[in-house]
Amino acid sequence: MTTLQPPAAVTPRPEKPPGKRDRRSWTGWGFIGPFTVVFAFVFLAPIAYSIYLSLFRDKLIGGTSFVGLDNYRQALQDQQFWDSLTRVSLFLVIQVPIMLGIALFVALALDSGRLYGRDFFRISIFLPYAVPAVVATLMWGFMYGTRFGLVGDINSAFDVTLPDPLSSDLILASIGNIVTWEFVGYNMLIFYSALRVIPQSLYEAAEIDGAGQVRVITAIKLPAIRGALVIATIFSIIGSFQLFNEPSILRPLARNAITTDYTPNFYTYSLSFNGQQHNYSAAVAIIMGLITMVIAYVVQLRGMRKGA
Repeated sequence: MTTLQPPAAVTPRPEKPPGKRDRRSWTGWGFIGPFTVVFAFVFLAPIAYSIYLSLFRDKLIGGTSFVGLDNYRQALQDQQFWDSLTRVSLFLVIQVPIMLGIALFVALALDSGRLYGRDFFRISIFLPYAVPAVVATLMWGFMYGTRFGLVGDINSAFDVTLPDPLSSDLILASIGNIVTWEFVGYNMLIFYSALRVIPQSLYEAAEIDGAGQVRVITAIKLPAIRGALVIATIFSIIGSFQLFNEPSILRPLARNAITTDYTPNFYTYSLSFNGQQHNYSAAVAIIMGLITMVIAYVVQLRGMRKGA
């Protein structure tokens, strides 16, 4: 007769001391703590202070007073603000596709392996990005000069009259040329880095199928770097809406073409430092930040949807 044995008692695992669990939970905060502190002081605190400033207004009688959203309502009815926003929007629509198109073409040429002196061209195209924006703008501003610069020398040497790059009609295109010269190499590096990590097996399969270079580009390379294209587009959109250095530095050379409200960033700078309207300039800056964020987010969503 078989006797049933009672089941063996399950010995519970000893719980870890509370102190040890606490130390482990704080380990992660120790790694991200320094970044969190810097991020809060450098990024979050200025935004919070700008929002705080935008809710007040300095008055001749009564000093600083709380006005709520009046500064935002004034900004939305400010024709100077809308003119500057329209100007940078036009700049974005024309300059960004040209710049990214050139950068993509150069990246594809470098990645093809058929370009002689590839390392030299890669460094040469990226080199303008290493030039500070102030130096680059001063250099191009000197070349644009019709009385003392390269354009003026060409007019004198060949007895011709070239269009003035610093005129009201051409100044936006001249600024676009400077920005394109500065950032083609930066975007080229993003595209080229994405191209270099494409699996070699895809190229081998395309070669077996008899695909030509154009087919390889359209069917393999461009879909594979879609994420890099979206990132470069978002960075370019943000940079276009933040346009400030080039017009502010070129203004002494083209005062009739570049006004203090030429771009939204230049407008907020002029309001704050020249007009002493700190509260109103903060409201304009917050509105521009929201517009930039929304447009960049829409571009990201469309890029991710197409890539799905």
